[in-house]
Amino acid sequence: MFSPFLLTRHYKLTRRVFLCAVAALTVSFAGGSPANAQESVSLEFARIEHEAGRAVLIDIREPVEHATGVAKNALLLPMRQMSTRQSEVPIDPSTPVLLICNTQNRSSATSVALKKAGYSNVKFVQGGMREWNLRGWPTVRP
Repeated sequence: MFSPFLLTRHYKLTRRVFLCAVAALTVSFAGGSPANAQESVSLEFARIEHEAGRAVLIDIREPVEHATGVAKNALLLPMRQMSTRQSEVPIDPSTPVLLICNTQNRSSATSVALKKAGYSNVKFVQGGMREWNLRGWPTVRP
C-alpha cells in the first residue's frame, strides 16, 4: 500500500545518508583533521622566515621552471630528484623546511614524503611561486 508518509520518511533518511557520505568524503580529501591545515604556511610567512634565515626554502620545481626565477637563496631541489638528493635537505629536525613549487600541488605531496622519511618540521607554501610572482616579489635567475 502506498503511503506518502513512508515515502517522505524514506526520502529524508536517504538524504541524510547521502549528506553524511559527502561530509565523510570531504573530510577525507581535506586530510582528515584540522591538524592538516598546519602542514602549510602562508606565502607571507614563508617569505619572512626564509629572508630572516629562520627557515630553509626548497624550490622543488623543475629546472626549466627555475629558469623563470626563484626566491633568493632558495635551495633548488626538483621533486623528481628528491630521493637521490635527499641528503641536501637539512638534517637537523628542528630546522624548519618550507617547500615551494608553482602552485602547491607538488610541494604538499613532497612534504608528506619527507615526513614519512623522518623530517618532522616540513611544511608546504600556500600559493607557490605563481602567487609569489603575481605579487611582484623579488626573484633571481639561477
